[in-house]
Amino acid sequence: MSQVTRDELALDPLWVARRLLGCELWSTGPQGQVGVRLVEVEAYRGMDDPASHCYRGRTERNAVMFGPAGHLYVYFVYGMHFCINVVCLTDGVPGAVLLRAGEITTGAELARSRRPAVRKDTQLASGPARLAGVLGITREHNGVDLTDPESPIRLYNGSPVGEDDIRSGPRVGVAAAMDLPWRTWVDGSSAVSSYRRGGRRRIQART
Repeated sequence: MSQVTRDELALDPLWVARRLLGCELWSTGPQGQVGVRLVEVEAYRGMDDPASHCYRGRTERNAVMFGPAGHLYVYFVYGMHFCINVVCLTDGVPGAVLLRAGEITTGAELARSRRPAVRKDTQLASGPARLAGVLGITREHNGVDLTDPESPIRLYNGSPVGEDDIRSGPRVGVAAAMDLPWRTWVDGSSAVSSYRRGGRRRIQART
């Protein structure tokens, strides 16, 4: 498989989100290697997207989202889980795609050991917290370059997903812009997570 390039990611998150479906994300560490085929993602823009971490401008926490493209933006949510995002757009313009779910393609045994309570392999990387967990991704990976061949986390081109097999709908659990159809997934994949509508009382923004 060829590695995804920075130029391929330096585009609008809505386009990149569809492009990422079918791509593979591989993580290598002391315990071994796990790879997943991406089957569900969500697009987030910057200061024109009220559900984005960058809506109110640049901070120390969201600085990675401002580029350059191709880096990993990792954040901690609900005091329990990590979520992972692929940074998009040109340097200085914030945008990212949240990775929501994947199918294990390599390292299934290691993935199971990281999520021992999950009964089905199809659910090992279903949902952003499980996806980050099976890949062993934590805050220390924030800013990692996914386009670098020597990086511990790398993004590869996979088998393209046809337009007829792609579905879209509202993003999960966001506090604003709840009806924008910026969540995209592969139809028929058992790894796709369940939908939960957000609401104005939820103050935790995504990405």
